[in-house]
Amino acid sequence: MEPKIVWNQTCNRFESEDRKAFLEYEEREVEGNGGEGKSKVKVMDITHTFVPTSMRGMGMAQHLCNAAFRHAQLNSLSIIPSCSYVSETFLPRNPDMKAIVNPQYLKSPRSKMS
Repeated sequence: MEPKIVWNQTCNRFESEDRKAFLEYEEREVEGNGGEGKSKVKVMDITHTFVPTSMRGMGMAQHLCNAAFRHAQLNSLSIIPSCSYVSETFLPRNPDMKAIVNPQYLKSPRSKMS
């Protein structure tokens, strides 16, 4: 059974129903590419994901991210993946979600040292 994820708009969080696991974000505007001049783009900066030890291994962080990315899509927000879980685990496992990541915040592959 899929866990229920709740949007806590007041605290800028997506939470498990018991509020023990959560994803925190900030909504703001950043400079974007608007053709001739620069325009502001609304973004959701995902800053932190936390899952307590008792809930780990059940895909809870994945469910939290799915809810946040769905919210961003429905509200025309692009994502800034400041949280290491989002940038290093969620996005590599869900490459289709990179479409809503703000392009200037996509990590480029690391070059290998010879």
